[in-house]
Amino acid sequence: MNALPSCPKCNSGFTYEDEGVYICPECAHEWSAQATVPAETVERIHRDSAGNVLQDGDTVTVIKDLKLKGSGGVVKMGTKVKNIRLVDGDHDIDCKIDGFGGMSLKSEFVRKA
Repeated sequence: MNALPSCPKCNSGFTYEDEGVYICPECAHEWSAQATVPAETVERIHRDSAGNVLQDGDTVTVIKDLKLKGSGGVVKMGTKVKNIRLVDGDHDIDCKIDGFGGMSLKSEFVRKA
């Protein structure tokens, strides 16, 4: 029995094949059997609020006041964040902000400096 690939969208192992198309029953994603690309080769491009491409080590500026959950503090608009690190996920920037410490930010709330 041949092992079918996991769903590239939700990583479910319950995929099945129907007329040359793989289908995921959990998220209803469909993809071609010929177009299976390993997830390691697909690279995500991170962009800031203005559409500029971000890279590891860039300096960015916060474009709006961001309330911090748990501590009650606020990262003010205009705060510069140096030496960012890009990660995959909902909050795609890991950084350290003076006075706040390490945190994660969304790229939609920063602008490349």
